[in-house]
Amino acid sequence: MNVLLVYPQFPKSFWSFEKTLALLNRSAMLPPLGLVTVAAILPQDWQFKLVDRNVRQVTEAEWAWTDLVILSAMIVQKEDLLIQIREAKQRNKQVAVGGPYPTALPDEAKMAGADYLILDEGEITLPLFVEAIGNGVTSGIFRAGGERPDVTGTPIPRFDLLEFEAYAEMSVQFSRGCPFQCEFCDIIVLYGRKPRTKNPDQIIAELDRLYELGWRRSIFMVDDNFIGNKRNVKLFLKELLPWMVEHQYPFSFATEASVDLANDQELMDAMVACNFGSVFLGIETPDEESLALTQKYQNTRSSLSEAVERITRTGIRVMAGFIIGFDGEKPGAGARIVQFVEQTSIPTALFSMLQALPDTALWHRLAKEGRLRKESANINQTTLMNFVPTRPLEDIAQEYIEAFWELYEPKRFLDRTYRHYRLLGEATYPKKGKGSSKKVNWVTIRALLTICWRQGVLRSTRWQFWSHLFSMYYHNPGGVSSYLSVCAQIEHFFEYRQIVRDEIEAQVAEFLATEFEPINSDEKMAVI
Repeated sequence: MNVLLVYPQFPKSFWSFEKTLALLNRSAMLPPLGLVTVAAILPQDWQFKLVDRNVRQVTEAEWAWTDLVILSAMIVQKEDLLIQIREAKQRNKQVAVGGPYPTALPDEAKMAGADYLILDEGEITLPLFVEAIGNGVTSGIFRAGGERPDVTGTPIPRFDLLEFEAYAEMSVQFSRGCPFQCEFCDIIVLYGRKPRTKNPDQIIAELDRLYELGWRRSIFMVDDNFIGNKRNVKLFLKELLPWMVEHQYPFSFATEASVDLANDQELMDAMVACNFGSVFLGIETPDEESLALTQKYQNTRSSLSEAVERITRTGIRVMAGFIIGFDGEKPGAGARIVQFVEQTSIPTALFSMLQALPDTALWHRLAKEGRLRKESANINQTTLMNFVPTRPLEDIAQEYIEAFWELYEPKRFLDRTYRHYRLLGEATYPKKGKGSSKKVNWVTIRALLTICWRQGVLRSTRWQFWSHLFSMYYHNPGGVSSYLSVCAQIEHFFEYRQIVRDEIEAQVAEFLATEFEPINSDEKMAVI
């Protein structure tokens, strides 16, 4: 069986970083971990090829070679997923789809022509699919029936199928699920509220494989909440540390975690010792009333600004997510988010309007109230809310546009980055030895020169850029390389904030010109 694994394109988004990636000759931030895991679960006597369409196009030779096309996608990849399904069917190929988007809205992939829907978690549903293929079944829907797999049995992903040089970071997963119950979050719908973790030896084996294949850069632990099971995380970090020391710290790590990370100094210290350099926090909003209404109680138990400062001073760079448009939100929410981001000096602040994602508690509540505007959702930053909020949608959109514009004004962004790295410079880091030093090549030198030219000569940031850079060399010389890599992000945001403004303003104008007709909740329930 010849299997072509295809990963659909992402639209230009907050995380796409095209201009920043181009400085280092990279095509995408992260590889499709889901698809290389699928390849590891399927029979190993099958032949596999993988094409990430964020890296390159599928060739006609690859279409001709394959017997079966397997695609996986998140909701944001919806458009290209449906296109690729149709491309495969035009060539008379059997098509199987899975991942978060088909699992949430299976009818859309089915209507596009998919033969097999392999939904929920693949450890359970892929064997059902393989059995059906063996029995000559030419179509079907495979679901887990509410069962959650024990991920300690998940094999090492087929990292060998990836084009390593195309990616800025590698992906590894330690856990699935989150113990919290945020109303708007689909993670607990997809993976449950009981975090399931791999064994430390299992993750070490994955790192061994990446090391063997030659990877020596950053690894993103794609867990939606890395510290959902703190006991198991600490056991893993205890095993990871001697491996990192023995291999002279070949990787740096980044991940996502809940804000209560700040309350566990032992855990933060262990992460820094293992070379975790950054963490993404779901802060959402500084408005405590909105946090309570959306059931994100874990963010109301202590000061959010103090939590960010504790994590930063420990030596972990903070990225954070923010949302505007919660029910009962008071005017000025966008300005309050900007004020919080400036106060806490968070350089990279993901900012979006609230979306009701399929099958979440928020989605069900709004469907019952007759407030859904669209039957699907998109979590891109250029997407208008898909429901009717409790204050005028056009007011929220205007606040969002203005706040996004301010957050990524170049001088403000570079100033936050500088202040953040000054705090990071107060941390104590592990001694990594000479063997861990990064190799400097022409691509790196060219990227540095480009950043210095654009930010230090062409733009009005020139005096600020050089002043901050010299100060960094004095106060935090070990962090200069990482500091400049974050400064480079403004090459993306400088353009992207204009895209956000243009697209949201166009959608608001369209919204105001049409009369809203809420989706009938009975019709909506039929979609799931």
